Amino acid sequence: MFSNLRYKFVALVAALLLWGVSHSTSSVERGFDIPVVPGNVPQDLVITGQSTDAVNIRVRATNAALRRLSVADLSYPVDLAGARAGTTEREVELAAMSLPRGAQIVSRSPASLEFMLERKSTRAVKVRADIDGEPAAGFVVGDVSIEPARLRIAGARSEVLRLSEVLTETIDVAGANASLEKKVRATPGGLHVWIDGENEVTVRIAIEPAPEPEPAPTAAKPKRKGKP
Repeated sequence: MFSNLRYKFVALVAALLLWGVSHSTSSVERGFDIPVVPGNVPQDLVITGQSTDAVNIRVRATNAALRRLSVADLSYPVDLAGARAGTTEREVELAAMSLPRGAQIVSRSPASLEFMLERKSTRAVKVRADIDGEPAAGFVVGDVSIEPARLRIAGARSEVLRLSEVLTETIDVAGANASLEKKVRATPGGLHVWIDGENEVTVRIAIEPAPEPEPAPTAAKPKRKGKP
């Protein structure tokens, strides 16, 4: 009786091992979205758009290979060296993506990528303080000084030329009854524009007593008519 139980146990273990081997070696297909990472952009150009932010790939792999596949670590690099201003097209090459052994890419979408590039430009623009809130009762905002008064911006030429100033981070003066001095950063308004160099300014805001209201002019008394 015990020998029969032993044979049954061995048979069960063998069946489980065979199932595990067959399950791990059978192939399945999965789809993944891989982020597009452009690189080697020429220094005189700025990317202002691209046809898609991700490439969808279908991967055929064993279950064991899929367990070793870390999708979060995958990306599709695109070499833009030598690109010129305008629209540049790059074919999606499967060899650029490294997969673990036992996995292969069977399809990808799209087959090519387009990048829109524009000439880069720089210029110095005025800095304006973004002030929010009202001082305490009886006080008003006086003179505002910013140091440095101008910052250099860089980015896509069309956007740089449209900007005449950059705003600071919002400075709240609500309830203030004394002058303020804040170190803040500036924020360009364009999508493809950034501060070129040090991005910190000192803003000094004078909080002054509100001026006394001028007295209302008194109405002139009407002249009395003389007696006849």
